[in-house]
Amino acid sequence: MREQRKILFAASEALPFASTGGLGDVIGSLPMVLAAGGANDVRVMLPFYADIPEKYRAGFELLGELDVYLAWRKQHCRVYQLTYEGVIFYFLENDYYYNRPGLYGYYDDGERFAFFSKAVLAVADKLNFVPDLIHVHDWQAALVPIFYQAFYRSAAGWENVKTMLTIHNIEYQGKFNRSVLGDLFGLAAEWLPVLEFKGLLNLIKGAICVVDKVGTVSYSYSRELHYAHFAHGLENIIAENSHKMTGILNGINQEMYNPKTDPALFVNYTYRSLDKKAVNKAHLQQLVNLPENPDTPVVAIISRMVEAKGFDLLMCVMEELLSEKVQFVVLGCGDKKYEDFFRWTSYKYPAKVAALITYDRDLSHKIYAGADLLLMPSMVEPCGLAQMIASRYGTVPIVRATGGLRDSITDYESNGGNGFVFENFNAHEMLAAIRRALALYGDKEAWTKLCGCVMRKDFSWKKSADDYLKVYDELLK
Repeated sequence: MREQRKILFAASEALPFASTGGLGDVIGSLPMVLAAGGANDVRVMLPFYADIPEKYRAGFELLGELDVYLAWRKQHCRVYQLTYEGVIFYFLENDYYYNRPGLYGYYDDGERFAFFSKAVLAVADKLNFVPDLIHVHDWQAALVPIFYQAFYRSAAGWENVKTMLTIHNIEYQGKFNRSVLGDLFGLAAEWLPVLEFKGLLNLIKGAICVVDKVGTVSYSYSRELHYAHFAHGLENIIAENSHKMTGILNGINQEMYNPKTDPALFVNYTYRSLDKKAVNKAHLQQLVNLPENPDTPVVAIISRMVEAKGFDLLMCVMEELLSEKVQFVVLGCGDKKYEDFFRWTSYKYPAKVAALITYDRDLSHKIYAGADLLLMPSMVEPCGLAQMIASRYGTVPIVRATGGLRDSITDYESNGGNGFVFENFNAHEMLAAIRRALALYGDKEAWTKLCGCVMRKDFSWKKSADDYLKVYDELLK
């Protein structure tokens, strides 16, 4: 039996408190699995955002207050605690930085998350919680291991703390002017070579250099980051630190995404009652003003509308796609050119395309349950959760073989396949994969069998958590 470890997570978001995407799903699930049954003492630190719902705030307990220093700045921090599903969450409050709507997108984000990173260590020290391992996520928390090395490693009791960085998407690196090294971060000039990259301070680059382990959210993405196309300039830094690299595929919260109990669905169902999935399809077609037809396959796209998600492939062949017997339901928002394309396409083909240019979690669950297929033609996909969520609802994924899509979906024509896969970032390869899926949809017996197989695929956090524990044990020997 493993010895209980003290593990501290530092991240900028977590479900159900505040989240914008996959990072929130991970921090809202992985710590609970690691802590299950008292196996580990797992705690999570988050900023106290104004957006955190009142129903959770009502349970917050004020633990104390302290001052946090960022170079010449002295900022006050109030520390709140909530035990949620067996994990202690700490919420670090500062009205100046976090009493505003949203999580990101402010001119002073660098200062906001530098404060958070400094506060993580100051709070842990004040609470006398010296972890065995600090596990940080993305650039917003990348200063934590840097501040640890600069200010805490030589402090009594803190000498043997290990650090790990997980990169959820290397495109976002935390780049700042060199002048903030001392003026904001309070770091001596000796830290400039560690953080500097191409004339700027780069927090992800600095964290990669100082942590004990670097993780990515899928095995394939960890390999892809050795190539310039995927690494956004950091491929040489990755290569120099390749001995630290590991890739662990994310899981999903299978209770949150459970068609048997999901309150967002029109009708609940399991793999044994797929006829009720058809009821969800009919209600979805009605909801989005598409003709109600059980024999017309519905293809869903639930995604941020950005280049990396492969929308240019769709723009190339949409007319050819719509010559097929098919309907499309598109949910998401992002770059104007993609939003406008789908608005125009839905206007031109109102009986075939429904464009929902918004972000709506409740509606996404209805689409996962009501659609027949989910399309993810990504150029880059570090992990991807939508293909796993769709599978949970018996909606068959069509994906390009990249990152976590490659690691989670195998082609129907291979033994035990759970979706349709195309290899190259090519519009007509994508079109061929979609046509293969539409052809199989016409064989109701084969399709029902595939849906049942897809629904039973285990994308829970258990295997991923076990893989993380192996990494932690290796670090903490």
